[in-house]
Amino acid sequence: MQHRELGDSGVEVSEVGFGAWVVGTDWWGDRTEDQAVEMVQHALDRGVTYFDTSDVYGQGDSERLLGRALAEHRDEAVIGTKVGYDFYDNPQAGHGELPKELDVDYLDEAFEKSLDRLGVDHVELLQLHNANADEVDADVLEWLDEQREQGRVEAVGWALGPSIGWLAEGDAAVAHEFDVVQTVFNMFEQTPGRHFVETIRAENADTSLMARVPHSSGLLNEQVTPETELEAGDHRGHRPTAWYEAGWEKVENVRFLERDGARTLGQAAIQWLLSFDEMASVTPTFRTEADIDEWAAAPDTPALDDEELRRVEELSAENFGASQDDGMAAGDLRTSVGGDDLRDAGVLSSAAGD
Repeated sequence: MQHRELGDSGVEVSEVGFGAWVVGTDWWGDRTEDQAVEMVQHALDRGVTYFDTSDVYGQGDSERLLGRALAEHRDEAVIGTKVGYDFYDNPQAGHGELPKELDVDYLDEAFEKSLDRLGVDHVELLQLHNANADEVDADVLEWLDEQREQGRVEAVGWALGPSIGWLAEGDAAVAHEFDVVQTVFNMFEQTPGRHFVETIRAENADTSLMARVPHSSGLLNEQVTPETELEAGDHRGHRPTAWYEAGWEKVENVRFLERDGARTLGQAAIQWLLSFDEMASVTPTFRTEADIDEWAAAPDTPALDDEELRRVEELSAENFGASQDDGMAAGDLRTSVGGDDLRDAGVLSSAAGD
């Protein structure tokens, strides 16, 4: 396992991190609390040192279980959590998005509760969870600076989602010198990740990227195939059938990235993301210990060479050879500014707002 720095914060994270959304929720399969704790500790044994959670995951259960799993390993772990959703006054309904709250008094109280659940006095990374650009005002920025001054955090980030396309938010994070922008980013879904790479380079910024959904919801690790029947409640079921059907065609056209006995397609998907210098950590969705064994080993497999990277770029321009539409309309891309960010970036000619 290799490590990279978050911006210029001095915080180093493992190139493959543990997305603790699988801990404390049943969106990616049921597991007992003991099994969840064992998964976290297994990842630590395999060299994973960065653990990414949020107060809203399982309404605090993810943080609580992560704290339990890392209680005797605090010095080995780098913890990142997120605040910004008010789940205390709003029950979770399925996979729907909860109301957001960026008032600094709320953030302060929510963060204190996160620290209590994690059983720590500080976290290495604190992220605003899916905040709109206009919600992150001078008061919020000052509050984040205060958390650093008080030693409660070492780095700050802005996590984007749940749907992709939040260009205004990522660009604002770079402009405000956040250490991290977290976003959906994978070979098949390169918007808005590539845009943020270009923004960081154009601004000569120190902001790092963190990629979630690196396997495109089960396609690039081949955990969702034409024979797969997703269980009720499985988070991957939010994708339209056409999206998977087009995706299976795409998978066949990137099999040249596999190297028999040396690199699986799932590992290649991670290595593609790590080819960007701006990428600090990739957080795949670990469902089993076998997943951890395979993907935590990805940085030790052969890096993609120049020819492989060139072929991926060419295929991307051709929608990876898919013969059908994926059923995900461009107008579904998330925007908090009426689509101006998407139009300015040339992503589409028109876009709907939130």
